[in-house]
Amino acid sequence: MAIQSLGVGSGLALDDLVKQLIAAERKPRQDRLDKREESLDAVISGIGQLKSKMDAFKESVDALRRDNQLQSRSATTTHPGITSEEGSGPFTAEASNSAVTGSYKIAITQLAEGSRIETADAVDGGFSSKTDSVSGTAGSLTFKVGSESFDVNVTAGMTMEQLRNKINANADNFGVNASIISTGTADGGAKLVFSSDKTGAGNDLQIVNNNNIADLNRVSTTDSAETATYLTPVKSATNAQATVDGILVESETNRFENVIDNVAFSATELSTKNASDEFQTSTLNIGLDKKGTEKKVRDFVDDYNSLMSEIGTLTKYGGSELEDDGALAGDFMARGISSGLANIASGTVSTSELGSLFQIGIAFDEDGKLEISDVDEFGFGSGEDRLNEALDSNFDEFAKLFTDEKEGIASRMYDYLREYTTFDGLLRTREQSVKDEKDQLGKERERFELQMLNFEDIQRKKYLALDQTVSQLNRTGNALLTALNSTGF
Repeated sequence: MAIQSLGVGSGLALDDLVKQLIAAERKPRQDRLDKREESLDAVISGIGQLKSKMDAFKESVDALRRDNQLQSRSATTTHPGITSEEGSGPFTAEASNSAVTGSYKIAITQLAEGSRIETADAVDGGFSSKTDSVSGTAGSLTFKVGSESFDVNVTAGMTMEQLRNKINANADNFGVNASIISTGTADGGAKLVFSSDKTGAGNDLQIVNNNNIADLNRVSTTDSAETATYLTPVKSATNAQATVDGILVESETNRFENVIDNVAFSATELSTKNASDEFQTSTLNIGLDKKGTEKKVRDFVDDYNSLMSEIGTLTKYGGSELEDDGALAGDFMARGISSGLANIASGTVSTSELGSLFQIGIAFDEDGKLEISDVDEFGFGSGEDRLNEALDSNFDEFAKLFTDEKEGIASRMYDYLREYTTFDGLLRTREQSVKDEKDQLGKERERFELQMLNFEDIQRKKYLALDQTVSQLNRTGNALLTALNSTGF
């Protein structure tokens, strides 16, 4: 009878012994593979973190390297009697980068509005109640303004309420709102009111009685030939009007575009009037966007420092056994990125009169980070002072410092970062190389597992033979003892 488990025949703990031998054989190689995989995972994670920080910094650099972004225009408004905390005033404004700097006096004198149509009073042939039938005969109405239109079918006996709901729910409705106002008087009755949001002079709402049904004339402006006149707008559509330095200007909507070249302003309410019932003007200033440029510079400094901190964390060596090394400890590429960016940041730009970042208030601190200090350490003024001076007095040269195609600091940094962060850049290539190495490690694990299975098989066969031998010896010994006992020995 074959022995099914090690140690059954001999009574020895051979199965435990084999397991211990396998564990002893597996551990050192398993530990090496695990440690290697842990190291590769840390490197992949570290490269991912570095790549993310570099992408964020590249966005800041990109905002500085483009002349049209750095020299963008700001549109600021000042309204009589209104502080910036109290509201936006009668209009808001914006300017493109090509807008000419200047100051303008603007008053909003009329808002663009859509037309409004009301049905007649009950006493004049209108409706006495919102439940009144609109028509005893089926037909259709077309609502139109200019080239836009939609149709509403009217069934026989449809009430005012039903017609209102059908108009408002129409999928092709371009901006017509129907409502019912009950006057509360027998003469007035209930009025069906149609309001259009299509603004601009001449854009009055038309309601066409397509089938020339007499009942529907009460809710129409014209017949199918568009020659008759039934309802007329109680309010016609109007243009928005404003004065710019005393000159009257108009727009079909409440947005005025290119009334001032490359400037747009949107009217939100009428300008206030003075004691003489005259519209008061607000001031619109178009200037260089110094605040926006300053923000770009500060974002550049912050993102540079964030990247340097990330590189420092990733490449550091632990100061003791209790402190782990960074994921990229001693990595030549990460340290090279840090050195390369620092060299560019500390360089000079001959095409700008400002010459260097120091002239706009940016300098290196003792940790190798950029800072805009608020302390004058060397008699040149604080970093904040130099930045404000450059923005106020040397705005064009300020731009050249970053944007010059060959020497500009932002231009050079952007090209440098692209070498690493593009799809086939150095950093992504390095990341793929580590991933390939991890794939190879996976294959090595597969080979190792096969080797361990083979090792286990050899050990079990060897100790199975031992188990069977000991078992046979035990049976032989027992037989001899039995024979001796039977003979009286």
